[in-house]
Amino acid sequence: MIGVSKAFGGIHALREVDFDLREGEVHGLVGENGAGKSTMMKLIAGVYHGFEGEMKVGGQTVHFRSPRDALAAGIGMVHQELSIVPDLTVAENVFLGAQPLVAGGVVDWRRMRREAKKQLASLGLDINPAARMGSLPVGIQQLIELSRVLFSGAKIIILDEPTSALSPPEVARLFEALRRLKREGRTIVFISHFLDDVLAISDRVTVFRNGRKVITEETGALTKDSIISHMIGRGSADMHMGESTELAGDDARKVVLEAKGLSDGQMIRDISLTLRSGEITGVYGFMGCGQVELSRALFGKGRLAAGQIVLDGRRVNFRSTAAARKAGIAYLPESRGMMLFRTEQVFKNVSIAILGRIHKVLLKPRREREITERHIKDLQIRPPRPDIALGNLSGGNQQKVALAKWLTELPKVLILSEPTRGMDVGAKEDVIRIVKSLRDKGVAVLVLSTEPETILTLADRVTVLKRGVVAQEFTHGHIEKADLLNAA
Repeated sequence: MIGVSKAFGGIHALREVDFDLREGEVHGLVGENGAGKSTMMKLIAGVYHGFEGEMKVGGQTVHFRSPRDALAAGIGMVHQELSIVPDLTVAENVFLGAQPLVAGGVVDWRRMRREAKKQLASLGLDINPAARMGSLPVGIQQLIELSRVLFSGAKIIILDEPTSALSPPEVARLFEALRRLKREGRTIVFISHFLDDVLAISDRVTVFRNGRKVITEETGALTKDSIISHMIGRGSADMHMGESTELAGDDARKVVLEAKGLSDGQMIRDISLTLRSGEITGVYGFMGCGQVELSRALFGKGRLAAGQIVLDGRRVNFRSTAAARKAGIAYLPESRGMMLFRTEQVFKNVSIAILGRIHKVLLKPRREREITERHIKDLQIRPPRPDIALGNLSGGNQQKVALAKWLTELPKVLILSEPTRGMDVGAKEDVIRIVKSLRDKGVAVLVLSTEPETILTLADRVTVLKRGVVAQEFTHGHIEKADLLNAA
């Protein structure tokens, strides 16, 4: 990529960027949300076109008009927001758009399932290829989508936040596959906010800031601190998320919600949890530990086989998410796509949670925009434009919009599943500030995350889940990252 610039509606996402890839390397790409790294990769992958500058592949100038053009040139990409089809089988997702055929153009279902199982096994996954994709956890879905591109024959493979939904064992499995691909001469672009992952797997690292390339350097010459300094343009001593913390759980605080002996018959067993006003309870565990199922059960999205939920001293049985919302429970799921409308304007995404309160008969767009503009200012959402389509915002800013939905009228309980996943350091700090401000206003907050740093930075008390049960609870005193990892 030589002198590449790209703008959207007058807003420059890239400015005169030079970027190169070498055969058989893992190239780390980092930068804050909105720095331009995803835009650059989407140009390379043919998702975007119409830019200033020049792109060459193998020394030849190319002009991609679509991802199909890029794939034909040996370039494939796995996006941060998964493109799986939940109602199709695992095998159908692995071979999406490239199903093996027999005479007459009929899909060879047996071969497709056999080959899918073989491909997934090479990643260490023992999954039924006939299983429905939507029934699997997000982390497993991401690994399956990775397999689609990893085994497509692409010579250049772009991975956008590939480890954001993976547990440490799954990350190790992915890294093993990437090293094997590197030995085969393939090139991997590894985009991530997990700087430890970038340093562990990359041969070279490029840092973007404000649409420009800041530096490209051999990994051995970089440290986590130096990368953060390049990303944010200043010292990073105050920008680290916690490696340890002092817990300050206060049993004297009012109990807002109690979960007693919750079981769903599959993923969670005999889980008890207490949420208190003005306190953040963290739930930590590896992918598949039962966090997602627990959060959904508390919000009325999953059926319970046993146990009870008590809200403000009264037993409740939420038969729908609408009932949970009406009772004062707010929920931000692990996947932003589950609750946001990317093609709609920002103000519509913010106001949808309160339409029934601000509109009796007719819609009031002006009132919706006023509310949204206030949240944009308070939460520092960028760009600060309520009328722009949500999909034009970076992942971190989309998460701020998701939080803004619940700030107009405070809930009793706020459930946050992976609230900082896939965010840069600055965006994480913004979200942490917002969540703590809600706690200080008396909201009982439940944060569920596979990122120990997120839990240690936010939580007043911590519960660790392991294979669907409570492994350990921490309520007071000093706790370190190692304590969480050991308990999980």
